[in-house]
Amino acid sequence: MDKKIRARAMIRGRVQGVFFRAETKRAADELKVAGWVRNRPDRTSVEAEFEGDKEKVDSLIQWLYQGSPLSDVTGVDIVWDDFKGDFQTFDIRH
Repeated sequence: MDKKIRARAMIRGRVQGVFFRAETKRAADELKVAGWVRNRPDRTSVEAEFEGDKEKVDSLIQWLYQGSPLSDVTGVDIVWDDFKGDFQTFDIRH
């Protein structure tokens, strides 16, 4: 059985208004990772939380560094946590 983990990410740069949330959801759905993504009120960052198999969550985090085609990611901060099983799907929060 694969190890399950949870991670919270803060992504900075040109990540709002460039389909970053939609592309993150697409990538998460493709990898079968659950959680959520949302714009931060500062207008220069996006926050996300992921749960799933460690290998798949790691792949999604690596994707964050490039982001959507129109984005310009300047930084990604990750906080790791124990898997809780709180999410069944991946959602875009508003």
